[in-house]
Amino acid sequence: MAVHDGDAGAPGAGNEERARRAGRFVPFAAGATALVLALVLGVVIMLRADVLFPVDESWAEEVFTLRGPIGDIFAYGMNALGGGVIGVFVVPITAALVLIALRRPWAALFFLSASIASAVAVQLLKGLFGRARPEELIVATDFGSFPSGHVANAATIAVVFGILVPRGWVWFAGAAYTVLMAISRTYLGAHWVTDTIGGALVGAGTALLVWCLFATPLERERLKRADVIAERNRAFAQSHVTPPEGRPRSAP
Repeated sequence: MAVHDGDAGAPGAGNEERARRAGRFVPFAAGATALVLALVLGVVIMLRADVLFPVDESWAEEVFTLRGPIGDIFAYGMNALGGGVIGVFVVPITAALVLIALRRPWAALFFLSASIASAVAVQLLKGLFGRARPEELIVATDFGSFPSGHVANAATIAVVFGILVPRGWVWFAGAAYTVLMAISRTYLGAHWVTDTIGGALVGAGTALLVWCLFATPLERERLKRADVIAERNRAFAQSHVTPPEGRPRSAP
């Protein structure tokens, strides 16, 4: 069957097809699996509430030996960055405003939605499992040790920015930030190491599931911005490398 020129050259047809393919099954399956693993870990912890995992005991013994002035500065700084007014309000709102300034409103809404969903999931699981925190904690905390809200927040941010800026270095930086947050939480005695694992699973899983809801508009937005940037670069290159269209090249 012949294809009409009008159909083949429909503006944005290719972009629309790519946008429809963006909402795929893999992120949903990965996100759901992460949350299920966090739930299973929480159940196991609850069933053996009077017995610590060997990894929790050994890690706590090791990390507490690192306590000192430099470690305190690092850990208390991470504590403020990942929670409280800064972590709950300043970071998400600032990130959303920056994304809006970059003309990515869907990305801003995705960031805020993932942050809120992650925080809600953490609080629900804290209330469900009610795990006691380590006795050696040296920072003020709320109720419930599993999962770590700070680490969940860090993992959510890491995944969200990895999706919005799909570059290897962004994913690496996000993973490093999440690991450092986990170390700081155990250093402060606010969590067992298994709490931080659960937090990472909840944060990453929630971000992936929320992405499934925003995948199509986010892809449209990204492609539109890419087209704008490409057109801007083309116009810049033409104005600086070749004579403007319609104007003859000057004779030598």
